[in-house]
Amino acid sequence: MTDFTMTTDADGIATITWDVPAKSMNVMSLAGFAELDAAMDAALADPGVKGILITSGKKDFAGGMDLNVIAEMRAGGAQAIFDGVMAMHAVLRKIERAGMDPKTLKGGKPIAAALPGTALGIGLELPLACHRIFAADNPKAKIGLPEIMVGIFPGAGGTTRLARKMGAMMAAPYLLEGKLSDPKSAKAGGLIDEVVAPDALLARAKEWLLAATDADLVKPWDAKGYKMPGGAPYHPAGFMTFVGASAMVLGKTMGVYPAAKALLSAVYEGALVPFDTALKIEARWFTHVLMNPSSTAMIRSLFINKEALEKGANRPALTDQSVQKLGVIGAGMMGAGIAYVSANAGIQVVLIDATQEAADRGRAHAESLLDKGIARRKVTPEKKAEVLARISATTDYAALAGCDLVVEAVFEDPKVKAEVTAKVEAATGPGCILATNTSTLPITGLARASTRPEAFIGIHFFSPVDKMNLVEIIRGKQTGPTAVAKALDFVRQIRKTPIVVNDARFFFANRCIIPYINEGIRMVAEGVEPALVENAAKLVGMPLGPLQLVDETSIDLGVKIAKATRAAMGDAYPDGAVDTVLFAMADAGRLGKKANAGFYAYDAQGKREGLWPGLATAHPVAASQPDLTEVQHRLLFAQVLEAVRALEDGVLTDIREGDVGAILGWGFAPWSGGPFSWLDMIGTPRAVEICDALAAAHGPRFAAPTLLREMAAGNQQFYSRFAPQVNAA
Repeated sequence: MTDFTMTTDADGIATITWDVPAKSMNVMSLAGFAELDAAMDAALADPGVKGILITSGKKDFAGGMDLNVIAEMRAGGAQAIFDGVMAMHAVLRKIERAGMDPKTLKGGKPIAAALPGTALGIGLELPLACHRIFAADNPKAKIGLPEIMVGIFPGAGGTTRLARKMGAMMAAPYLLEGKLSDPKSAKAGGLIDEVVAPDALLARAKEWLLAATDADLVKPWDAKGYKMPGGAPYHPAGFMTFVGASAMVLGKTMGVYPAAKALLSAVYEGALVPFDTALKIEARWFTHVLMNPSSTAMIRSLFINKEALEKGANRPALTDQSVQKLGVIGAGMMGAGIAYVSANAGIQVVLIDATQEAADRGRAHAESLLDKGIARRKVTPEKKAEVLARISATTDYAALAGCDLVVEAVFEDPKVKAEVTAKVEAATGPGCILATNTSTLPITGLARASTRPEAFIGIHFFSPVDKMNLVEIIRGKQTGPTAVAKALDFVRQIRKTPIVVNDARFFFANRCIIPYINEGIRMVAEGVEPALVENAAKLVGMPLGPLQLVDETSIDLGVKIAKATRAAMGDAYPDGAVDTVLFAMADAGRLGKKANAGFYAYDAQGKREGLWPGLATAHPVAASQPDLTEVQHRLLFAQVLEAVRALEDGVLTDIREGDVGAILGWGFAPWSGGPFSWLDMIGTPRAVEICDALAAAHGPRFAAPTLLREMAAGNQQFYSRFAPQVNAA
């Protein structure tokens, strides 16, 4: 079985077709690279071949590199990585030079890439080495270099070629942000050369190959007198570009994402030397990144584990349970968002609220999102009409007849939810699964209102539904496997990432994020400078500081949760110091962003202006401040220890779900790969050491859980113990 095959037609065009057996998407392997190299040698050596076309036998071109290649290279150490990357550079450079005379730059054979669909990572780096890139006019196709999103950067020449092709400033969004484009946008941005009707793609590429001249084959950086667009680092304009880029990278990454800094270093240093030397510099920095544990953790969590969960790694072994007709009860922001993403995925939706006006408002929310898509040219008017036609807004529960899943998204009040449960079950058949969208109320308790608790499950969406990728599925004590399978298949249909957890107060995500918020507020009460709290969080990779986060989610919601938790826990309630701050803010009407007043000050338009000056009056800043590391440890361990306790208690049953859920659910330091990956990174013995110091200074909430202490005693890692099948990734 081969990944690449070659045929030559009567016109002398050798077509090399990439078609990896038994895979829906092409991925590059070491064996594939060897096959491509051999095919290229044969085509270049054959006097009958006038031009070479590289294309795909699948609907897309390629999804990137087989991550097993990266794992294999990493296992051999730095030298193996560097040698492996340089071998790839050699193959792509052979394609780029195409047999031309190194001095005259003549006599080469034209090589074109024809992309029928998506081309990502090496799927774009290979075409960038060709002399012309043609893409089918396929609006669903995505073209780009997304490596930075999983903790690495384009290391097969993509970084060097794109920077030299477009200049550092124009290449920055594609390299540093992983920007993906449809074919027309990719052409407008300068990534590719031509967009062609799908049925004319190969014919147009062959037409160009037969007409190409020697001059068409020479890359700008190989031509005499080449100057980098926008200026090289020693050019005044280029100097300012790199100064700005460095500031931008530091501002966005806070210095905790090694790949971004390494990428910029590769571009900067590469721009000072000839192209082939620049490739060596790129390989050196790529090796540096792969040897950093952050890249291992990010690839494992954000690619391997995420993909496994989306494919149903923990799904019960049942037949397909895809949703045909969905009911959504409650047309507020959550219910309206659920209705929109479901209809957008092709599911018929019945959206119910107490009044027709409220139901119509929920449907109008979907319309406003589609209008925004039209304004950004991501949605057509026809698509908008199609999606809206799938949403039926009504007050009549009888419209739920035929629904195989109903998601209830009404107020966080058990009595209201119980009333809705009874109405839904009266209107639906025995095969319908009922899900409650709740962020805090235990599922087992809510299921008592159901006559079929085995068909009752929690599906916790995060707000805003259309943007947040994580969905938390919660099994009650009596929830059956069919309900779990239905929930997982539904989440897959709406193209989100599920985690499945067992029932407990706050489930998994809120169980971990509430202590983070509380720890930040507690420090304010202690007299820690609020700016230190917020910046410490951002400098360790959290997207929002705890004070900004509680402003975003609303302070009165925090008060409500605190009161409910105190009522449930009684004398064991540990957060009285937090409530002192939080309740006073609520009493003063400072309810957060929605009120234009919270821990932060806001202008009349709701723009955040800075921390509220009144905090210093209400909670005077202490003369002695803790060091940055101590504040960061308090904020991180507040979350991480809850993740360990959730695993220990059986709420979390798969550490992959813990890591993926933490990153996608509340943005836990993505560079770390998630809480369990971070504990593996620093080592369980060191983690216990930090816990002991924090507990001695700040109380028993930082006491190391029994599981963590036990693992530290044996110097164990979470991925070795709980997920050995993915440990090598």
